[in-house]
Amino acid sequence: MYWKIALIIYVFIAIGMVLSLLVNGIKPAKTLAWLLAIFTIPVAGILLYWMIGRNRKKYSWKEIHEDIAIHDYLEKVQQKQDTVEPTEMDFKEFSKITRMVEKNNGFKPTKNNEVKLLKDGKATFDAIFDALESAEEYIYLLYYIFEEGELANRLISLFEEKVKKGVKIKIIYDGVGSYTLSKKYIAKLKSIGVEVNPFLPFKLGRFLSSVNYRNHRKIIIVDGKIAFTGGINISDKYLKGDLVLGKWHDMHIQLKGASVLELKVVFEIDWFLVSGDNSEFKRELPSLKEKIGNQIVQIVYGGPDHYFSPIGQTYFALINNAQKYIYITNPYIIPGTTILHSLEVAALSGVDVRLMLSDKADSALVNWSVRSYFESLLKAGVKIYLFPKGFLHSKIIVIDDHLVSIGTANMDIRSFEQNYEVNALVFNQETALILKQDFLNEIDQSIPLDYETFKNRSYLEKLKEGFAKIFSPIL
Repeated sequence: MYWKIALIIYVFIAIGMVLSLLVNGIKPAKTLAWLLAIFTIPVAGILLYWMIGRNRKKYSWKEIHEDIAIHDYLEKVQQKQDTVEPTEMDFKEFSKITRMVEKNNGFKPTKNNEVKLLKDGKATFDAIFDALESAEEYIYLLYYIFEEGELANRLISLFEEKVKKGVKIKIIYDGVGSYTLSKKYIAKLKSIGVEVNPFLPFKLGRFLSSVNYRNHRKIIIVDGKIAFTGGINISDKYLKGDLVLGKWHDMHIQLKGASVLELKVVFEIDWFLVSGDNSEFKRELPSLKEKIGNQIVQIVYGGPDHYFSPIGQTYFALINNAQKYIYITNPYIIPGTTILHSLEVAALSGVDVRLMLSDKADSALVNWSVRSYFESLLKAGVKIYLFPKGFLHSKIIVIDDHLVSIGTANMDIRSFEQNYEVNALVFNQETALILKQDFLNEIDQSIPLDYETFKNRSYLEKLKEGFAKIFSPIL
């Protein structure tokens, strides 16, 4: 009797999910795959779909209310931005990209920015702690990975001093990425007056619906004057290295000028989502007319709540816009069909497309999935290099000596559709040439892949890659 009731409930749930897929499914192949999973893998198929297959759309009144508040705030910010119109830029060939980002995010390119490149952990944390020491009003931190250790202890000591001087400190840490962060450390932060909130922490009632959506951003804002973003997390491995992977190599940037407000807005939106506090939305915004630097910067942020994929679409547009070359450094290139085809088309049309990835990997499954795309890319003429000296974790794109993308987003489906990410687009020849030369220096130390040699790899390697590729949408 009970099994019949359970079966009827299961069928009704499955039918509901099928109807949702048919109404909301955008990609036919993906929709078909989930339909097959739901009906051929009892219970597990539904659980998997609930965890990783759903589009994170907004339906409840509370979420609609959040959307309205955020939209109104973005409009208010846009009126204050020290922006530059695409037609005013020196590099007008990128005007379509800047318009697309504005449509997706509400952020126009801002002028009068100062951009400082910070390569690897020591340079990054030296700059970060210098900025934190100068804080007089507030410090905002948002990190995917916040690990305890020497850096975390140094931060808590600094925070204690700053709070005593009246500095307001807010921290957001991802509930999964920072799972090792102890209750004792969090309690200590709160006891000294730091406001702390986790992003989608483990909770039994919403575990299945939230575990797949992570906040992968890394942001620091100090007094609205200095901001940081890039690939580096709060972890001692960026200073001491890793026993298995060796030294961690990564790129971060320090920003001053109007772009700081855009990163601050991204933080404030996330703070609203984790705390319900939208008081920052109501504050009077400062004037942004002070000329600090001469660089044009546009912030791109995206997440599963966006209807389109701002990060994925930006990467797609960058690749398609390249005329001479596109140099990409990224540890996780699991591009999916759209980005894969754009890279192939660019290379086949004569653009110098080069990818640099780490030879060492922090996950065997991810490594096999990444390598499953190599043969097709190499055949199209894409040059691939494996960096052997430690673990290369940077997320950088350099195009045609004029445009750079640096940020938190990997070139994979997770960063496009499931993670909350943020990148900075820098429209500046000097910055582009520095990173171009850095890329060329590092490929001189790297292992180039050859199509004929790679094509003849063992059957076992191909089998592992094929197996891993199945899981590429969730890696």
